[in-house]
Amino acid sequence: MERPAWAPSGIDISVPSVSRIYDYYLGGSHNFEVDREAARKAMEFVPGLPKVMQSNRAFMRRAVRFAVDEGVTQFLDIGSGIPTFGNVHEVAQAASPDARVLYVDHDPVAVAHSEAVLAGNAAAAVVAADLRKPADVLGSPQAARLLDLDRPVALLLVSVLHFVEEQDEPHRAVAELRDALPSGSLLILTHASYETMPLPQETVGGAVGVYRDIRNPLVMRPKDEVARFFDGFELVAPGLVKLPEWRPETPVEQEDPYAFSGFAGVGRKA
Repeated sequence: MERPAWAPSGIDISVPSVSRIYDYYLGGSHNFEVDREAARKAMEFVPGLPKVMQSNRAFMRRAVRFAVDEGVTQFLDIGSGIPTFGNVHEVAQAASPDARVLYVDHDPVAVAHSEAVLAGNAAAAVVAADLRKPADVLGSPQAARLLDLDRPVALLLVSVLHFVEEQDEPHRAVAELRDALPSGSLLILTHASYETMPLPQETVGGAVGVYRDIRNPLVMRPKDEVARFFDGFELVAPGLVKLPEWRPETPVEQEDPYAFSGFAGVGRKA
């Protein structure tokens, strides 16, 4: 298998990666045949997966603009993936020239590509770190340079928590991040759930199995478990809802049924 110029040396391009599969769903070009194969296998069970990802991105953009409108101009995007059109820094910096963005991912391709995209952008950076180790994120030189933890920060956990298994204590990691942020900070979150899918659980389970087979288990949590991530935050209206229902800009009834596959919410720290 030929290694493309953009692929960092040292990564195993024979193993699928969640962030490259996501890139493929969004129509990006930073993925390998092994990623496309896994994506197509998952789509045999859930054909609307690209629509699910687009709906996540659309929510993220609405939430970032909401944060700027609320006066929050610092963004910490953990599990940021491979930057595609309309990423956090583009949306935030278009809405506010003062916006600062720190991306965090543990996928070397995502980090390398983010570095290339952000070259020359002094108000945005990427750090190679893992959501499960908040101290590595908050203690990074990039965080020290970009984030003023005396002022509110918008913490984005979009499409990432469902890749953290219970044994890795996702609620503890979120609580640790929350405790490091000042009052007025926002939590912007989406999460996959069987409850929101337009297909029977057994069918969706086939796609979940594909992720398990590539050693990236997809943990589908019910709404009450997703709501627990907002402990210590007050949900802003309309609360924890299906993706397109969070402050829609276009009529919700025109959305594809797959667009509703996932919960989304924004919480404010008291």
